[in-house]
Amino acid sequence: MKISSDRRHAFAVSPDELWAAMTRVGAYRGWWPWLRQFEAEALEPGTTWSAVVQPPLPYRLRFDIHLEQVDAPHLVGAKVTGDIVGSARLEIAPTANGSELHLMSDLAPTNAVLRVVAQVAAPVAHFGHDWVLDTGLRQFRERALP
Repeated sequence: MKISSDRRHAFAVSPDELWAAMTRVGAYRGWWPWLRQFEAEALEPGTTWSAVVQPPLPYRLRFDIHLEQVDAPHLVGAKVTGDIVGSARLEIAPTANGSELHLMSDLAPTNAVLRVVAQVAAPVAHFGHDWVLDTGLRQFRERALP
């Protein structure tokens, strides 16, 4: 089972200001307490980020994000490997009131337990995925963009 996302979010800051917040990878764990572990040096092409995420469900996700494309302040393209695999892409565009972040991803579980959850209880898998995205966005707005 694959979980796809295609979300757009408006921000009242310029693309440069939004990008500047996104590059503060050392602050991510402070913004997102459900990010149990996170190792990243920078938002640069060729780097790999390692993460452990704890949604409000009885499992944790361990995965790496391989940054393949980074074009500041417009684009991040990545491959994801680990308990989930797939691709993700962030695009930032200017708007009349600031900027818009467009997130697209296609992810699938590889972990045996997560595959069973996704097949037997698809709404639970979707809930966990949506919770991380929605909560992450809210916390990013509150903590990274004062």
